[in-house]
This record gives sequence, structure tokens and C-alpha cells, in this order.
Amino acid sequence: MAGHGYEVLVKDALIFLFAAGVVVPVFRYLRLPSVVGFILAGVVLGPHALGSLVHVQPLLEYVSISDPEAAAPFAELGILFLLFLLGLEFSFEKLWALRRAVFGAGGLQSMLSAAAIAGAVYWAGLPAEAAIICGLALALSSTAIVMQILIEQKRAARPVGRTALSVLLFQDILVAPILIFIGFLGMTEDTNVSSVLIEAAVNGLIAIAFIMLVGRFGLRPVFRLAALVGGRDFLMALTLLTVVGAATITASAGLSLALGAFLAGLLLGETEFKHQTEVDLEPFKGLLLGLFFMTVGMALDLPSLITQSGLILGGLAALLVAKFLIAFLACRLFAGNGPVSLETASLLAPAGEFAFVVVAAAGAAGVLDAGTSGNIAAIAGLSMLLIPVLGRLGKLAAARLEGEDPAAHLDEDFSDLKGHVIIAGFGRVGETVARILTEEDTEIVALERSALRLAKARKHGWQVFLGDAARPEILHSAGADGARLFVVTVDDVAAAEAMVASFHKLHPNVPIVVRARDHEHAARLRRAGASQVIPDAVESGLQMAGRALAEFGYDEETVRNRLAVERTEEYRRS
Repeated sequence: MAGHGYEVLVKDALIFLFAAGVVVPVFRYLRLPSVVGFILAGVVLGPHALGSLVHVQPLLEYVSISDPEAAAPFAELGILFLLFLLGLEFSFEKLWALRRAVFGAGGLQSMLSAAAIAGAVYWAGLPAEAAIICGLALALSSTAIVMQILIEQKRAARPVGRTALSVLLFQDILVAPILIFIGFLGMTEDTNVSSVLIEAAVNGLIAIAFIMLVGRFGLRPVFRLAALVGGRDFLMALTLLTVVGAATITASAGLSLALGAFLAGLLLGETEFKHQTEVDLEPFKGLLLGLFFMTVGMALDLPSLITQSGLILGGLAALLVAKFLIAFLACRLFAGNGPVSLETASLLAPAGEFAFVVVAAAGAAGVLDAGTSGNIAAIAGLSMLLIPVLGRLGKLAAARLEGEDPAAHLDEDFSDLKGHVIIAGFGRVGETVARILTEEDTEIVALERSALRLAKARKHGWQVFLGDAARPEILHSAGADGARLFVVTVDDVAAAEAMVASFHKLHPNVPIVVRARDHEHAARLRRAGASQVIPDAVESGLQMAGRALAEFGYDEETVRNRLAVERTEEYRRS
């Protein structure tokens, strides 16, 4: 029997790897997001599609998943890694800056959505307790899919990413109270509810405090020791221990696994091991998240979708409309402008992975019957399948909402961004500056006037935006009010001078670093307001002289010192 179970596990693993290595790339070739590819692969290879035909054609057993539940723990790890890597990208300062969006937009969206859905379900004839559970389950959105899409687009730290994450963080915090509430519904009358609530709150606070304490004072020295004696192997083991350990601590206190992983990411993100950790975990996160998305597809009960199609599709449409309107209102009031709120609401309108957790817990407590649980799961699964499509539609609608003159605004609004660097011009010089600053965890907003150069940069994964940095409205949209530095790399003499003058007029105290053609151009840029001017002719001459000295046999230190003296003199004359 054990041998048979092992064979099934190996066979299912091979099918998953086939889906990840062959099926999903085919979907990607057809320009479908990888998230959709994994979900569709789960639908096709799951127990309700090919798996349901095994009794008709036994050979189908070898191309279908036999035991979907065995993949659940590994799929959960994918969500943990996603939240952990998100935590690495943020900091406690950034998180504190989001408090208005987290508790304002997140709280309003969650409460209004749960109330609206519960009211509609109760009106449809379900008991009050079941209606409340349905409302709470479907009010939550998908952290895994939404943030994965934004990360793939390199927009997780942009306004729409920060707004979406704020709401999703509040929803993650809600998971524990929801599960506790479901537990209350299954309790006997002699249970002391107040003592259970107090115990849950105390356990949660103790768990969070313990993670913060260990992370603040223990992570850095332990990681340094692992790096000193063991290199990347020990670092990987320690990283996995950090992620799973923090998630286990929060789960044991009644909070969500994802919250613990996110806290661990925040803490490790403040150490020098942040970038190495991101590189090491990226392949694991992608594969395990793919497994999670496949489990979502496998959970879709196709026979129920056919027999209850009217009810499920009607419920799906009502869910998307209601949650979209509520999320837009909440984000508009507490988190962002109209375009950002519109796109965020499009991503948050569908249900999320926690709907399956809530429904399963309610079924175990006897609050939901099997038929209702199946319908809720079907609505949640179908809505999650639509997230990439709705996100794309929301992005297009947000661009339309920006105004009739697209040249006056960027594709995205960065006006509330703080501490970033604006780079005007994204040719070879601009890309070099962006690459170095990005490696040092500096957030970049790049502007480019050439549509051809813009397309080339985006093809290589850079988020560059079409806009003339000499226009005040473009600078405002790029976040000039909160920018830490303005870098101009364009080689057009008049354009560079206009950009420097325009930015200096708006923010005279913000440093401006600009590229100049020669000494005369450098002098004009300084008069326009530039803080630091880098003449191309000077730097080219110094680099060529350095190469010549090296060819003559001078050692590296001598060459470096000689060039430093000459550079100082040249910059003094300019």
C-alpha cells in the first residue's frame, strides 16, 4: 500500500513538472499569463476533467493528477515564499507609511464587501450564519495571484502595487478572526467566548513580538555565521528555516501563515543578505506558486459548473460588480487617485485563495452544507481565473481615465512616491545608472521621449515611461515632489538644459546630476540649476588616458590616483 502511494506521488510530481516545463510555456507562447496557464493546466489535468474519465480510459490515469490533496502543503509553501519576497522589497518605514491605506482602504473594503455579499446570500434564502460565512469567504481577494502579476510586471512597489498590498495585508490579518468566528459557531453553549477571544489576541501578540525580537537581534549574526562557514548552501537552509519557522509561529497563534512569512521578509530585508536571498529563492517561489495555481484549477468542480451554471455564473457576475465598486470607493477615499483606485479595484474584485480555507473550515464546523460549499468554491475559483484579464482591463481603463492628453501624464502615477530617483533619458547611459541604483535597492522612475528607445527598454524588462522631463506636469506625475535625486542623461544640449531648469524651478533644494557635452555646456547647465555636471569629453579622455597608462605598465593604484588628481583639476576648470 505504501509502495502504491509512493508511485502515485512520483507520477503526480512528473505530471506537474510536465505542466510547468511544457504546458505553461505553450500558454505563455500564446501570450497568456503564467498564472492563467497553471490554473488551466490544473483544470485539465485535475480530477474533474481528465481524472474523471479514468474509469472509461484507464490510460488517462498517467496524464492526470490522482491525489490533489497531496500537493496542498507544497502549494502553501509557494504562497509563503511570495509573501516573504514581498516583505524583502518593503521596510518597516514603508509599511508604516501605508497604515492609512491598510486600515482605511483595507478595513472599509473588507467590511462593506462582506456585508453586501452576506446580505445578498441571506436574501437568496440561506440561513444567517451560512450567509455571513459566505460573505467573509468571498470578501477576501487573492494575495498570491494579484501580487504575482504585479511582481511579474515589476509594479509591486508602484502606487497600484502598494495600494493593492495594503488592502491584501488587512485581509490577511482578518483570516485569523474569521477562523475563530467559525470556531465559535461550532462551539457548544457552555463555551466561554470572552476567554477564547482574549486567549487568541494574547497568543497573536506574543507570536508577532517573538518574531520581531528574534528577527531584530538574531537574524543578522546567524546569517553572517552561516555565510562565513558554509556559503550559499547553509544560507539557503537558514532562509527556509526563517520563512517556514515564522509562518509556523503565526499559524500556531491562530494567525495566517502568510503573515509570518511577510514579517520574516521585512526583517531579513534590513540585512545585507537581502539580494542574495531574492536570487536564491526565486526559482523555488515560481515552481511552488505554479503548484498552488494548479491546485486552484483542480478545485474547480466542472460537473457542478454545468449543472449549476446559472447560479454560479450569476453569483460570479454579482460578486465582481459589488466588490469592484466597493474596492474602488475604499481605495479612492484612503489610498490613491482615480486611475490607481480603478486598477486596484479591478485586481481585488475576484475572490482569493483563503475562500477555500474558510469554506473548508465552515464545512467541518457544520455551518455550510456540501452543496453551498461547492458553489462558493466554484465562484471563487472562476473569479480567480479572471484576475489577469480584469487586471489588464483595469490598467487600460486607468490609462483612459488619466485624460485626453496622454502626453501630459505617465502611464502610472508616482506623485505620492517618496525617496526615489527620477532618470530623464534611458539610452545606454541612463540604463547603466538605473542598473547600478536598482542593485542598491533604489527605486527608479525613468522617463524617455523616444518611443523606439522606450520599446527597446521595456523589451529588456525595464519600466520606462514616455514623457518629456522638461514639462512640469510630467515631473509631477513622476513624483518630483518626493524625489531624492534628479538625473539627466540625454545628449541633446537644449533638451538637457530645459529639463534641468524645469526641475530646479519646481524643487530648487533637490540635487540634480546631469550629463554635459563639454565645458561650455557644463557651465550652462550649472546656471540652469544643476548640482553636479559630468562632461562626456572629460570622462572619455580620462578613461582613455587610464588605459594608456596601464598599457605602459603602471600599476592600478598609481593609475587611479593620477586620474583622480586630473579629474579634480578638470572639474575645477569647468
